[in-house]
Amino acid sequence: RPGSFTSQGSSIKSSCQLVAFTTEQAGILRILCVTDLDFSPFDDDLLVTCSADETVKVWHVCGLGEEVQGPKTTLSPQDGRLEVVQLHPCSSGIVAVGSSRGAQVWDVNHPAALAGIASTLSHYTVKCMRQQEMRLWDGRKLSSSLASLSLGTSNGCQHDGKQKPLFVTVSDCLMEMSTRGVAMVPKLAVDVGSCEVMRVLQLTDGFIVPVSYHVPRKAGQDFHSDLYPDTAGQAAAMKAEEWWSGENRQVSLRTLSSDQQLVSSSGRSSGSSSAAPSRSPSSTSGLSSGCQPSPVNARSVHSGPSSKFRHLQGSVLHRDTHITNLRGLHLTTPGECDGFCANGQRVAVPLAIAGGQIAVFELSQPGKLPDAFMPTIQNSVNVADFCWDPFDPHRLVVAGDDAKIRVWKVPEGGLTDTLTEPECVLQGHTEKIYTIKFHPYARDLLASSSYDLSVRLWDLQTGQEVKKLKGHLDQIFGMAWSPDGKQLATVCKDGKIRVYDPRRSDEPVQEGPGPEGHRGARLVWVLGGKFLLVSGFDSRSERQLYLVPSDCVKSGSIACAPADVSPSTLIPFHDPDTNLILLTGKGDTRVYVFEIVPEEPYFMECSSFNSSEPHKGFCFLPKTSCDVRDVEVARALRLSKSSIEPVAFKVPRVKKEFFQDDVFPDSAVWWESSLSAASWLSGSNSQHRKISLRPTDMAPVSEAPKEAPVRKYLPSSVYLEEKTDEQKKEELLSAMVAKLGNLDNPLPQESYEGVDEEEWAKYLAQIIVVGMQVVGRAFARALRQEFAASQAAAEARGRAGAQSAAASSLSGMTLQEAQQILNIGTLTPEEIQKNYEHLFKVNDKSAGGSFYLQSKVVRAKERLEEELSIQKQNTQDLPPQDQQRQT
Repeated sequence: RPGSFTSQGSSIKSSCQLVAFTTEQAGILRILCVTDLDFSPFDDDLLVTCSADETVKVWHVCGLGEEVQGPKTTLSPQDGRLEVVQLHPCSSGIVAVGSSRGAQVWDVNHPAALAGIASTLSHYTVKCMRQQEMRLWDGRKLSSSLASLSLGTSNGCQHDGKQKPLFVTVSDCLMEMSTRGVAMVPKLAVDVGSCEVMRVLQLTDGFIVPVSYHVPRKAGQDFHSDLYPDTAGQAAAMKAEEWWSGENRQVSLRTLSSDQQLVSSSGRSSGSSSAAPSRSPSSTSGLSSGCQPSPVNARSVHSGPSSKFRHLQGSVLHRDTHITNLRGLHLTTPGECDGFCANGQRVAVPLAIAGGQIAVFELSQPGKLPDAFMPTIQNSVNVADFCWDPFDPHRLVVAGDDAKIRVWKVPEGGLTDTLTEPECVLQGHTEKIYTIKFHPYARDLLASSSYDLSVRLWDLQTGQEVKKLKGHLDQIFGMAWSPDGKQLATVCKDGKIRVYDPRRSDEPVQEGPGPEGHRGARLVWVLGGKFLLVSGFDSRSERQLYLVPSDCVKSGSIACAPADVSPSTLIPFHDPDTNLILLTGKGDTRVYVFEIVPEEPYFMECSSFNSSEPHKGFCFLPKTSCDVRDVEVARALRLSKSSIEPVAFKVPRVKKEFFQDDVFPDSAVWWESSLSAASWLSGSNSQHRKISLRPTDMAPVSEAPKEAPVRKYLPSSVYLEEKTDEQKKEELLSAMVAKLGNLDNPLPQESYEGVDEEEWAKYLAQIIVVGMQVVGRAFARALRQEFAASQAAAEARGRAGAQSAAASSLSGMTLQEAQQILNIGTLTPEEIQKNYEHLFKVNDKSAGGSFYLQSKVVRAKERLEEELSIQKQNTQDLPPQDQQRQT
């Protein structure tokens, strides 16, 4: 959480490798009320801070894995509360400090200030700060500013109008969270390859968000010199004494291009290159969280070349290969246990039955298990961890909560009776055992870790403890033998990775930083033992993958890859033939797949496998179980609540009739022991022999006949061939004829036949007759109602002259005209055709067509029926004399 102490200084600053920000929590730099801080431009590890206790402190952050004991130098200006501090851009050791009383210049190697400047704040300066303005001043003429820019309004830049504006808005970025501080990353740390011109860090209440500004250019090997002029290097131009004596020198410039980049000669103008902000950090961002990584070398898993296994496909095999109807499974095994284990012949699954019982199933006998009793292995105590002997598929070793290790022998063909007596019991640990691991070469050699903070080596042949390794200070999360069998690596809850050489010393030969989280961790040797891959949690309890060089563990990880947020630890499986890492956790539904490479980007992400329901365990089988004809590179067993399902991971290939020798190199015969435990303890070393996985009837794809490339496009000579005028004329005529030929086919509506004109006239005459009758009757009824109303009014005023007044009030219409309308229904069809000839133009669109007339007639008929019903209802309610008069 960033600090809430208000000051005029910055809350966050960045160098090329480190980021520092003020906080209220106890951290590396425990300073009271920090008001400002600044990194040295010549040393990424040199940090200067000023605080409310009126002191300036110079800190040297010597390493990310080491805690800073105290400040390198402390200066006491004694000038009130300090607000800002800034290092000299050209000279080393010169610090300027500002307070409410003035400013002072110090040499960090001298106890007294070199110079002091009194403060004179003007009213205009305070006014500018209140208005949120940005002003540009000429240091030689401070009486007035050259230009100003209002940040809080939309007025924009203000200047005299005689010259080009000095402030030009290029781009902006709307942030999702409120800002507590902003810092710019030095130019030397930007990603030149992706055309990143600037990167700023936004400090919020809970995050540091990198915001990258990129110019839309084609990223690649070309160096865009118009975007990246030479910038100041990290070598100081002069010392403090030289600057104080009057010398002025500038820092030497350096180019941002690398040896692998070519200077671009595109000649684009800078005016067309506007920076676009992006919240996704660039691939060279040094701000990745992880197991104390080297910030400059931390890489994203998506950058760099792609893997040939990027389209790896995981699929569950047919149901006929499943073992179903599992009941009473123990689903809450310790975090250090894989949940269940398997070899090429059988699988062992713990049961939630008293006595630490383990069921063993033969992989050659899939199907539904019977509901009846099944034989088990009874350990009499809860099971902590168990594993199969890699050199004996019938031997199962089980570690219990009673600090004992029991060795069981499964008979040929599987269990037929319950086993209660182990072959031997190993005793020596004083606390509960965490994990057990067999040696990759020496038979009968077993390593175990326990709550007593020790790692012990056992000889199963004699049943005795042969080595005890010390040096752990907390719980041991995991351990792994090196591929050559010479060293043993452990990862501990105290945040340390330790490497032992058991035959030389019982103390670790190497020790380095491990994951910051305390939920759990696993590790495995990769790339022939050159690196250690550690899966664990960071300080925010997010799952992370770290790659640590095995020859320099103390330097920390060189790369990290984020996974997701989940409480279970990712269990890694390494395929040394393909350098694939497959990871998943108990209770997960996803299996992550990465290809590990010895150079950047180190992690190349491949397609992951997702299941419909969470799995309780995931165990991988030997490479000999894979179907190489179907390009299957790995096979695993997935444990669910009631079944065990085989999962195949295949690489999609086209020429499956050939053996894919680029995917299947010679594999080690790891199931054959090379030496005994006693021989290894005496100093002997050995290696496994290797065999080819190629079937005898398949030829390698590297020897497949080369197919002639198929030309997708015509050669350029076809397009560049010069044509004569006759050829062009012939092509033009052919095109025109082909276009006109389409007119020979008539349209479908052209074959439709119309209606005879006489038939249209007869039909229209009938429509008009009916329509006029309907309209005439309706209008006559309206006239009668008007006449009756007028007559009633006239009777009230008097009988005299009522008839003429009522008739004259009918909108100027005479009785003769009304009678003519009433008699329209008596006209003959010939008279109607003569008087209304224009309505016979039924095919004329301007007249509306026959559909228009028909719709009007239907509507008029509906209105007539409505009026007649109303009239009939009103007539029935009147007295007999009124009914006669109404009629």
